[in-house]
Amino acid sequence: MSEHPIAARWRTLGGRGKARALIPYVTAGFPTPAVSRDVLRAAQAAGADFFEVGIPFSDPLADGPTIQRTTQAALEQGMTAAGVLKLIREAALTIPVVIMTYLNPVLAYGVERFVADAHAAGAAGLLLTDLPAGADPAVESTVTRSPLALIRLVAPTTDDARLAAALTGAKGFVYLISRLGVTGAREQVPADLEQHVRRVRAATPLPVAVGFGISTPAQAAAAARYADGVVVGSALMDALVQGGVGAAERLVRDLAAAVHA
Repeated sequence: MSEHPIAARWRTLGGRGKARALIPYVTAGFPTPAVSRDVLRAAQAAGADFFEVGIPFSDPLADGPTIQRTTQAALEQGMTAAGVLKLIREAALTIPVVIMTYLNPVLAYGVERFVADAHAAGAAGLLLTDLPAGADPAVESTVTRSPLALIRLVAPTTDDARLAAALTGAKGFVYLISRLGVTGAREQVPADLEQHVRRVRAATPLPVAVGFGISTPAQAAAAARYADGVVVGSALMDALVQGGVGAAERLVRDLAAAVHA
C-alpha cells in the first residue's frame, strides 16, 4: 500500500520532532468561491505545507468573530458541503488538505457519501470539531475505515487519563488547541505551550500541530520551537478582508519563513 499523503508530507518535512509545518486555515467560499480558490493556490505557492479548509456552518460555537463573519458571508454566497468539495477539486492542490468542519454538515450530507466524495475531491484528512473521541463510534469508524485521516482535536486541559482515549483512531497529526476559548488572534503564545506539547507527544507517535490564537510570524516562530506544525486561520482571513489575495499571500509567505526558520 502507498504511504498516506499526510504521513508522506510529514516525512518530507523531516518527521516528528524535526518538521516545522505551516498549516493555514481558509473558510471555503469566503468572500466568494472563486477568491477562496485563488487564496488556496496563492498560499500553497507562498509556502504552506498543509491546508485546513473549513466548511461554513450556521452555528460555529468554537470560532471567534473573524471566522464567524467569514462563515456567515460564505453561507450567504450559497456555500455548502458539496460546494466545498467542488472547490477543493478545482483548486487541484499538491499539498494535503484537511477538511475542518462541525459534525452536522457531514451528517446532513451522509457520512459514507461524504468521506468517499471528499477523498475523490482530493482531501486527505477530516477534523470534526465537535465530535469528542467515543461520542459517536459509528461516525468515527466510517472515517477511520476510509482513506481520510481522522485528525483529533485536543485541549490543553485534557488530563493524562483522558488523553489516550481522546487520541483513539487518530491519524495524520494531532491538533492541539493552544488555549481555551474560541479561535481568534491573541497577543502572545501561551507560556505553558511547551509543557502541553510534551504531554501530547508522550501519548502519541503522531506529529503535533498547534492552533487557536497564533496570528503573527513571531508567534508562529515561537510555537514552532515546540510543535511540529502551526495553524493560522483568523489572521489569514483578516488579511484577506483588509488587502485581498495579495495580502493573504504575503502573510503566508512571512509565516512560512518564520516557521521554517
